[in-house]
Amino acid sequence: MKALYGNVVAAAMAAVACVAANGAEVSVDAGKETGPVKPVNGVGQPPMIDAIGSAPMFHYLKDAGIPYSRLHDVGGWLGGGLYVDIPNLFPNFDADETKPENYRFQFTDALLVNLEKNGVEPFFRLGVTIENFVGYGKTGTFPAVNIIPPKDPAKWARICEHVIRHYTEGWANGYRMKITYWEIWNEPENHPDDMKNPMFRGPFDEYMKLYGVAATHLKKCFPHLKIGGYGHCGFYAGVGSDHVPASNSSPRRQYFVDCSHKFLAAVRDNGWPLDFFSYHSYSDPKEAMRQVRFADEHLNEYGFTSDKCERIFNEWLPFVAHDNLGTALQASAVAAELIALQNGPCDLACIYDARCGVGNYAPLFNPLTYKPHKAYYAFVAFNELRKLGRAVRCVSSDPDLYAAAAAKGNRVALMLANYSNRAIPLAIKGVGESCECRMTDETRTDERVPVPAEMPPRSFAVLVSGGSN
Repeated sequence: MKALYGNVVAAAMAAVACVAANGAEVSVDAGKETGPVKPVNGVGQPPMIDAIGSAPMFHYLKDAGIPYSRLHDVGGWLGGGLYVDIPNLFPNFDADETKPENYRFQFTDALLVNLEKNGVEPFFRLGVTIENFVGYGKTGTFPAVNIIPPKDPAKWARICEHVIRHYTEGWANGYRMKITYWEIWNEPENHPDDMKNPMFRGPFDEYMKLYGVAATHLKKCFPHLKIGGYGHCGFYAGVGSDHVPASNSSPRRQYFVDCSHKFLAAVRDNGWPLDFFSYHSYSDPKEAMRQVRFADEHLNEYGFTSDKCERIFNEWLPFVAHDNLGTALQASAVAAELIALQNGPCDLACIYDARCGVGNYAPLFNPLTYKPHKAYYAFVAFNELRKLGRAVRCVSSDPDLYAAAAAKGNRVALMLANYSNRAIPLAIKGVGESCECRMTDETRTDERVPVPAEMPPRSFAVLVSGGSN
C-alpha cells in the first residue's frame, strides 16, 4: 500500500513536471481585480441580409452580448446608396443643411432602430464607404464617386451636426438614441498616391483640415459626446519600446505611420478635440498586439495619454483569406485576439466585421446558411467574462495559450485560446472544482465538454464556475 501511494505521488509529480515543461499552468486569482472587462467585443457593420434594414439575424448580436457595431461600409458599394454615409444621408451637398426635407434618414433610421432593439450601440462613422474599384479599369481608374474631399469643410461639419441631432436629440422627427462615439472619416491615408486612394481623393493635409474644422465644430455642439478619428490604416511599420522589428512593412505602410505623426502633432498644436484615436490591423494576434502597444506609446509621445484619449481598435481580423472563413484556425485566433485586447492597452475594439456576406472580411456568419461560423462563438465565450464585469488576475505560463478571467461574487469565468498547431497540456488553478466548459476546435463548435487536460491545436474554451449570478 505504501509503495502504491508512493507511485501515485510520483505520477502526480511527474504530471505536474510535464505541464511545467511542455504545457501551461493557468492561475486565476479571483480576489485581485485588474479593472473592467472591456468592450473589445464590438463588431463592424451588422449582419444585414436585405436592402431595407430588416434584421432577422440581429438577434445573434444580442445573444453574444455585442456592445457596439461600427457603421462603416454598411450596405455594400457606396453604402448601398442608402445607409450611413453622409452623401446617402444628405444627397445634395448644395442644399440647405438646416432643412429636414433635404436629408434622407429613413434607411439608416431602420438600421439603427434594429440595433437599439437588440441592445447594440452604434459606433457612427461620419464619412463614406471605401471605393475599392478606384485604381482599376481598362482606361485607367474608375472615377471616384463619394470619396472626393468635401468642398466646404464647415458645411460638411454642419451636416454632420444635424445628423447627430437627428439621432440623439430628436431633430427632424428623429430619436434620442445613445450613440457615444462619432468618428470623422476612415483611412484617409490609405494610399500615398491620391489617385490610388480608395478612401480620400486628396492629400492628407486636406484631411487634417477637414478633421480640425469638423471636430472643433462638433465638440462645441456636443461636449458630452466623444469625437475622434481617424480610422488609421495601421501601425504595421511602427517599432516601439520593445524594439521588435515590424514583420510586415513597406513604403506604403511607413506612410501610414508618417501620417499619424503629422496628425497627432497637428491635433496637439492646434488644440483640436481628440476624444479617441482609432486604428486598424489585419495581422495575426501576436503581431497585432505589437501594433496595439506601439499605438499606445505613439499616443503617449504626443501627450494623448490614456486618461485623455481612448485607444480604439475598430478594424481587426487575423488570417484574412477566403479559405480561413469558418475554420478553427481563424476562430481560435479571433478568440486569442479578444483575450489579448482585454489584457492590453486598448479601450474598445470592433472586429471587421459582422456582415453576413461573401468575401474575406466576413468571419462571423455563413451567407449560404445564415448561421454562425465558428468565430462567432469566440464572442459568445467572451461574453461570459463581460457578464461578470470585473477582470481578475489571470496568468498563463505559455505564450501560446491566451487566458483572461473575470469574477463576480462566487462566480468565475475563464477564457482560453490556443491558435498554435500543437496541443498544450493544461493545469488550471483558481477557478473552482465544479465548472461548465464549452469548447470549439476542429471537430467541435461551442460544445459542452469536461474541463480539458489539454487545449487542442486551434481551439478555444470558456469555463464558468460558481453557480448562478
